[in-house]
Amino acid sequence: MSDPGHENLPDSPPPAGPPAETTGAEPAGGHPHWFDDEAGPVVRPYAMTRGRTRHAAQHRLDLIALVVAEPAADDPVWDLTLSPEHAHILELCRERPQSVAELAAELDLAIGVVRVLIGDLVDDALVHVNRPVPPAELPDESILREVIDGLRAL
Repeated sequence: MSDPGHENLPDSPPPAGPPAETTGAEPAGGHPHWFDDEAGPVVRPYAMTRGRTRHAAQHRLDLIALVVAEPAADDPVWDLTLSPEHAHILELCRERPQSVAELAAELDLAIGVVRVLIGDLVDDALVHVNRPVPPAELPDESILREVIDGLRAL
């Protein structure tokens, strides 16, 4: 005997997820999709970095640090042994030097993940990182003004 309004009695299983009308059509297996087909495979960032959140060389990876491919990276064997994310970083750096921020934007990954991936490539000697000049090493503003004044006096 079924009482209206009491569909979830102990002898009947609770509904599995949202109603079908809100999730759209169900696939052949009968399980509703929680993502659309255009999303592609979902890989968690910690899986790409093998659970690591930092890299030993991470202190050198400023957002504007330039990542440059090494000549050894041109060997096609590396494309077969690297993960897709590592290979994509290497491909982008072969075209032209890229900043860490540009690589993160191009890969659509978090900066921390990209730093770990770049650190792996540095360890394999496939890329090197050119750090920006620290502000303490830049010429003083007064020296630059004196140089400009001297040039104007010529």
